[in-house]
Amino acid sequence: MLTARWRAIVFVAAVVALLGVSLSIASARAYHHGTNTVWFSDETIGDGDVVPGDLDIYFGNVACEDGAHIEGNVRNFFGSFAQSDDCTVDGRVIDAFDTSSFVPAAPWAGHADDDLPAQNHAFFKKLGWDIVVVFAFLLFPLRVRIALDRVERHPGLSATAGVIGVVGALPLAILLLITVIGIPVIVLEFAALLACLWIGWAAVALVIGRRVVELARPHTTPSPLAALVVGLVVVTAAQTLPVVGWAVTALMIMIALGAALLAFVRETSFQSFTGTGGPGTGVTPGPPMNRPV
Repeated sequence: MLTARWRAIVFVAAVVALLGVSLSIASARAYHHGTNTVWFSDETIGDGDVVPGDLDIYFGNVACEDGAHIEGNVRNFFGSFAQSDDCTVDGRVIDAFDTSSFVPAAPWAGHADDDLPAQNHAFFKKLGWDIVVVFAFLLFPLRVRIALDRVERHPGLSATAGVIGVVGALPLAILLLITVIGIPVIVLEFAALLACLWIGWAAVALVIGRRVVELARPHTTPSPLAALVVGLVVVTAAQTLPVVGWAVTALMIMIALGAALLAFVRETSFQSFTGTGGPGTGVTPGPPMNRPV
């Protein structure tokens, strides 16, 4: 069994690795014969560039400009491929999710002639985010449980702490940048913020999912995982709404980040600000949400 410290180290290391991969940019001229793959990057195939073989795109964006030549097929998975008029592709351009069967199921999702690849790309990005949130829930059940308690008992304080965390992240990064020595810590800072955001996101989704299940089936207590999945579905659907979708995302970020930050602080440290305290205000041991009424 991994200790809490080692689990935290593994999780932060995974986040740093993901950040490093997502920020890597490869040159189109470095493609080799056979199947060429673009992962998590933005590529531009310019005039005179030749891509021998097929080109596969995973979670990336590729622009093929005039005078560029791709000798094989282009297969797009969760990304985008922009082809100019004079960009030559000897094979076919295949989008794995660009089919006529993907008709928007909701009236606010747009018309059938909208940019379906862009819609599908946004959907799978949200799906990937939700999968990482489930991973954080499984890896840090104790922190999620404490963050859940903070959301339920101190929602206003959680939102306030989240605003402070978002506003203070950039000045702290600038301060570390000025010191030069602290530059490597900037990556760790944003990795820690992402980890906290995922933990808090899981806690808020748990609260929402439990409320939805209890409204649909009042005499049923959902399992934590089931409540989390239901909550993530509700939150993701709310984020896709026009006009108010951005507000839902902003509110989730503030409350989730604040709840996660408070999960690393003893409740007695901020009880004087909330006016709460006394026996019974701690977190009962056990899985998230499995607390005696």
